[in-house]
Amino acid sequence: MSSRYLLEIASNSVMSALAAQQGGADRVELFENLEQGGTTPSAGSIATARDMLRIPLFVLIRPRPGDFCYGPLEAEIMLRDITYCRQLGCDGVVIGALTTDGDVDAGLCSELMRAAGPMGVTFHRAFDAARDLSAALEQIIGLGCERVLSSGGHASAERGRFALASLVKQAAGRISVMAGAGLNAGNIQQVARDSGCLELHGSAKQVVRSPMLQQNPALSGLGSDWSQTDAAQVGELRAALSLLQR
Repeated sequence: MSSRYLLEIASNSVMSALAAQQGGADRVELFENLEQGGTTPSAGSIATARDMLRIPLFVLIRPRPGDFCYGPLEAEIMLRDITYCRQLGCDGVVIGALTTDGDVDAGLCSELMRAAGPMGVTFHRAFDAARDLSAALEQIIGLGCERVLSSGGHASAERGRFALASLVKQAAGRISVMAGAGLNAGNIQQVARDSGCLELHGSAKQVVRSPMLQQNPALSGLGSDWSQTDAAQVGELRAALSLLQR
């Protein structure tokens, strides 16, 4: 019998989110600044995505690039962003915070969970930066998160697929382990099979060429090309997963 794998698309803009929906994604994670690992999108982006999407919308809550150890002001920003998402009726948020020693910051994450209320919660790839993935998984389960996004502590989900399999076994149905990082139509089946993950996360991005005729070569990065989710690539991921059997 065919298994229904869930495909989440990491979308760095409302345009990307709409392309993900068009291509057959089951859920969108909305964020900005893809090149820096993702940060919280603007209020306007969140509101527009909520108005236009028919599939579930999860919003990344990350106040800055860099590490995942946050101070009081950054914690306040995250709490306010979560409250805004809840008021808009978003389906979920994507959170994560670590202590300086690389453990899950249970105190801060508990606050974020309380702010989320009835929304779903994914713990993001701060998990992969934890010093002990097994212990971190138990902490995240204890927080009540629905899922954890992971590459098994490796640079890509393909490289970390057997580590992911160990995490799936440890989770034993208490939380969903979602494989992400470097997934494409050529490797998503192997990652799904070897890891046992039923939720897969990819960006399916392509470079969009700038229509600007005027370019100032002295201004690197201004008025140039950008990355955006491609509906056709999302469709290829969806098609690859549909071929898997359980």
